[in-house]
Order: sequence, then structure tokens, then C-alpha cells
Amino acid sequence: MAQDRSIPEILTIGRLGVDLYPLQDGVGLAEVTSFGKYLGGSAANVSVAAARYGHDVALLSRVGDDPFGRYLQDELARLGVRNAFVPTDPTYKTPITFCEIFPPDDFPLYFYREPTAPDLQIVPADVDPEAVRGAALMWFTATGLSEEPSRQTHIDLLALRERRRHTVFDLDYRPMFWADVQAARTEIQRALAFATVAVGNREECEVAVGETEPERAADALLDRGVELAIVKQGPKGVLAKTRTERIEVPATVVDVVNGLGAGDAFGGALCHGLLAGWDLERTLTYANVAGGIVAGRRECSTAMPTEDEVARIVEGER
Repeated sequence: MAQDRSIPEILTIGRLGVDLYPLQDGVGLAEVTSFGKYLGGSAANVSVAAARYGHDVALLSRVGDDPFGRYLQDELARLGVRNAFVPTDPTYKTPITFCEIFPPDDFPLYFYREPTAPDLQIVPADVDPEAVRGAALMWFTATGLSEEPSRQTHIDLLALRERRRHTVFDLDYRPMFWADVQAARTEIQRALAFATVAVGNREECEVAVGETEPERAADALLDRGVELAIVKQGPKGVLAKTRTERIEVPATVVDVVNGLGAGDAFGGALCHGLLAGWDLERTLTYANVAGGIVAGRRECSTAMPTEDEVARIVEGER
């Protein structure tokens, strides 16, 4: 069957792998006896989250030529994400990620991506140029800038897109993927010149622009040329600023099961709000609630909520 390589509404770029999450809480991996298997990776999770709102989403990534790679191809399709831009890499194995679950706020991650991962081998030929230019929203992450050829591929595709509206940069900083903070900052700042939206937590903002205080971090991102800066503040909620508007929305209080994936649920709802033309306050409120829902569930990709699920909570809070 021919794969659909037409222009998607949303094009996401980046990390894709298998999450093996323990089915026991409060014990380390050395003691865990059973795991659940899920599609994972930040960009892939955002793709699934956005698809849950009814959007036409395609992911640009790669998988290995192995059973896990075939599982991910099938799981993307099952979860409503187009996989036509996810070729099989002939050399590198599909990555696996383990976590430990110590609620409410300790969730160590262990990435198995050596010597590198297929998603860092993407090249411009893996995606149609018209999909890059024509997508209503393009989402990319800092992880994709950490190695070649993915790093140059991102810059080439961003240049091709020419800062079209809704070019969203997820600052998603994972220190284990970088030689040091300065190397990450250099590449992140280069990519910021192509983005119209930047979103990250306080630590990620420090890496990107040297600021952790939310107001200064948002202003520094705006100074770098983005039109909308979003700073996630954990329990304090989220701050968003444009050159003419400032919005702060409190966090959603939940009983945390697994905090991993909450940021990706936030990202999917953010995509939805931007494309729907919602005001910032409504968009951030939905994004916070979506993140809270996923924090209350064990897995990431298959935990992503629908708009109706989020709306019921939002309306119940009013």
C-alpha cells in the first residue's frame, strides 16, 4: 500500500523509540520484574497528543531494521500518526528507554541509544520539501540538534520553511545527548533564529538563553526573535509572553503516577490551541490540564487525552 506523503497539517521532527516502563512503583530497575511496552520519544509523543485532537499529523524520524522498529511503525499508524516520513535505518538499532517510577517527583530515565540512534540519522531526502513548507505547524526539538546528520538536516529544513507561522521549538534539553551545556546553547541559539514559538522549562531556558527567572527567560527568548515564548514553571504553572501580551496560568493539581510525558501532552494541546486560533489563556489552560492528565497515568503516548477529556476538567474547574 502506498504511504501518504501529502502535506500534513502538523509535521513533527525528532526522537522516536520504545519506552519500557516498570509496572512496579517505588523500586529500582534492579528489582523490577515486569514492564509495559509503549511508543515513546518526545517528538513522537507530541505527534500522538496532537492527533488525539483530530489533527492530521506526520512524524519525521527513523527506526531500526528490527522488531522494535516494526512495532513503532505499526503503533504510529494505530495511534493516528502518519509514518510515511519514518524510514528504516539500515545501520542502527531502534532505541529503548527505561525509567524508574518514584512518585511524586522522581522519574529517572535511562536511554539506550549507543553508538547513536536512527532518529539522529534523518536527512532532508526523508521528507518532501512541500511538507516542510506547507505544514500549518512544524514542531522540532533540541535533541535533534545534538548530532549530525540530524543537526544539519534541521537547519536545512528550517531554512526551507522560512520562519512560517507556527514553527515551534521545543527546548527539550537532555544533558546525556550533549558534550556540554555550551555546545547545546550554541546549537539551540542558532535554531532559535528560525522559530516563531519557543517552549521550555526553567532549566531548558537556562541552557538556551542563560536565564532561569521566568520573566527574564521569556524576554530573552523574544529578544532572539520568537513571537511567542512559553516558560513552564512546574508547580507554579506556566508563563507565556509575546511582545504585547503576558499570560500566566496556574498548574493543574493531580496525584502524580508518572511525570514523564506530561510535557509532551502539554505540547499536543499547545499545537491544537495555536491551530484553532484560541487565545493564550485558553490554550495554556488546556495544555496544563492535558499535562496533568498524563502525569496521573503510567505511560506516555497511549495516555494522551482527547479534547473532550480535557474540556470536561477545564469546565469543571470554572
